[in-house]
Amino acid sequence: MSIIAKPDEGSFAFTIAYIGIGANLGDARANVADAFERLQKLAGCTLMATSSLYRTAPIDSSGDDYINAVARIATTLDAEALLRDLHAIEQAHGRERPYRNAPRTLDLDLLLYGDTVIDTPALSVPHPRITERAFVLVPLLELAPAIHIPGHGAAQDFLAAVADQGISAL
Repeated sequence: MSIIAKPDEGSFAFTIAYIGIGANLGDARANVADAFERLQKLAGCTLMATSSLYRTAPIDSSGDDYINAVARIATTLDAEALLRDLHAIEQAHGRERPYRNAPRTLDLDLLLYGDTVIDTPALSVPHPRITERAFVLVPLLELAPAIHIPGHGAAQDFLAAVADQGISAL
């Protein structure tokens, strides 16, 4: 038996997106866990999977080690609306942006939004440094071992270039 939606019932189209999560101020582990919970409750989103937590040293920054992870969500939100909601979650954690790569209570980055390439003043997807950071590639590949990065190729192909960046699973 098949069910056919009536035209007035609307569409249930969604996009798979990957969110990079990091924190190194306050209780970083708890902040990452709270980000997972908030993503799970976010209107227009379904949390599908989360990576393990990883400890990494700051890159181009200072401060304590980071706790990092990646989440896979299905969303009906457009990329800009999703980014606004991610920023609201950061703000709920007291995120400040005094300078580039400053230590943070919580950082949520839209890494991938389906196969879409976005380049606007407010948003770049894939994330501009996705292929340069072990703290993104390792948890991303844990969730999606065969994932391709639009405009770049297989994510797996970039691991060797970040092998010198210290990362350990927690």
